[in-house]
Amino acid sequence: MKIRSSLLACTSAIAIALLALPSVAFAAKTKHGKPQPKVIRAAHTKSLAAERKPVSDEPEFANFNEWRAVRDFIDEMATEHGFERDALRELFTQVHYMDRVVKLINPPPAGKAKNWSAYRDRFIEPRRLNAGVAFWNQHARALERAQEEFGVPAEIIVGILGVETIYGQATGKFRVLDALSTLAFAYPDTPNREPRMKYFRGELKQALLYARESNIDPFSLSGSFAGAIGWPQFMPGSLRRFAVDFDGDGKIDLRNSPIDAIGSVASFLSQHGWMRGQPVVFPLSSAPEAALPSLTGRGLEATFSRENLQQTGLPIPDDLPASLNYGLVDLQDGERPPLYLLGTANFFAITQYNRSFYYAMAVIELGKAVGKMRTP
Repeated sequence: MKIRSSLLACTSAIAIALLALPSVAFAAKTKHGKPQPKVIRAAHTKSLAAERKPVSDEPEFANFNEWRAVRDFIDEMATEHGFERDALRELFTQVHYMDRVVKLINPPPAGKAKNWSAYRDRFIEPRRLNAGVAFWNQHARALERAQEEFGVPAEIIVGILGVETIYGQATGKFRVLDALSTLAFAYPDTPNREPRMKYFRGELKQALLYARESNIDPFSLSGSFAGAIGWPQFMPGSLRRFAVDFDGDGKIDLRNSPIDAIGSVASFLSQHGWMRGQPVVFPLSSAPEAALPSLTGRGLEATFSRENLQQTGLPIPDDLPASLNYGLVDLQDGERPPLYLLGTANFFAITQYNRSFYYAMAVIELGKAVGKMRTP
C-alpha cells in the first residue's frame, strides 16, 4: 500500500491522509558542517532539495529536539498515548535527517509524457517473473488459504508482492524513523507540503505505536524512503489496521514472514472493497472522444452502470455484466494510442493500495504472467 495509500499495500499498494507548518525545518549547515534549524515563515522558503547539492545518501545530524514542531509532537505522544517525554527526547537525538529522502519524495519533472508500455516493461520482466513462479510454488497453500478466507485471487496477491518488493528482495534500507521524521518535519517546499507533513507526522506516530506494541526497537524498522515496511510495503498505519498474523506464530511480521505478507495483502484488499468472485477489468477496443469528458475525472471508483456506459456511445464488450458498476481506465502510452479499459470495484480496490491506474494494471498483468508460467 506506493503506498502506493496507501501502500497501496499496500504502493500497491501500491496508497494512497493529510500539520500546520512547523515553526522550524532543516536548513543550511553551519561553517562546522552541522545543520541548524531555520525559521519558516509563510510559503517563501526554498526547496530543501534545491538547498543541498549534491544529494548524499549519508544521514545528516539534526537536533530535532530544538524544533518546535518536534517538541509539540513529543507532547502529543505523551498526552495522548502515554509515552515518556524524556524517552522520546532521547529517541530524537538519534534520528537523522535524510537528504536523499527529500530528493526522492519530490514529484517527477512536469511535462514528461506517461508511457504505459515503458511502465509495464519495468515489472513484466524475467527477474520478477522467475521470482514470482518460485514464490507461488513455495507458498501455494498460503495463497490458496488467503483466497478462501478473503476472496482475493492468488495472482493478485502475487502481483502486488512482485511489484512492491520483488517478493521480499527489495524492501528498502532506510531507517523508518529517519525517513518519517524527515518528511514529517522537513518536507520539501511543494504546493501540498502542509497536508503531506501532517500525513507523515501521523505515520511517525503509528510507527512508534507499532514498535511499542510489538516490543521492538523502533530503530530496527527499515523500509522505503517514504517509510513503507516489509514485503508488502505497508505504511505503519496500514500495518496496524490491516496486517494479520497469517502464519499463526502469535505476531505480525511483514519483514520476515512472507505468509503474514500474503494474508495482510488479502486483508487490505478485502477491507478496501474487493468483491469475491467478481472480474477485475475489461479491455475496450477504443473510446470515442465524445464520451471521454463524461467518463473521466471521476476519482478511483466504479460509478457507472452498463446502461450509463451504453448511453455515452462507448463500445462496451458484449460480455460486460449488467450487475456491476465500472469506471473508465485510460492509460496514456507515449506516442501510441492510449489503452482504454473498464475497471470494476476490484480494480479500484487495487488503486487503494497505490493510487495509480498504471500500478493496478501492472499488478494485474504481472500476476497473470506469473500464473501462465506456472501452468505446465
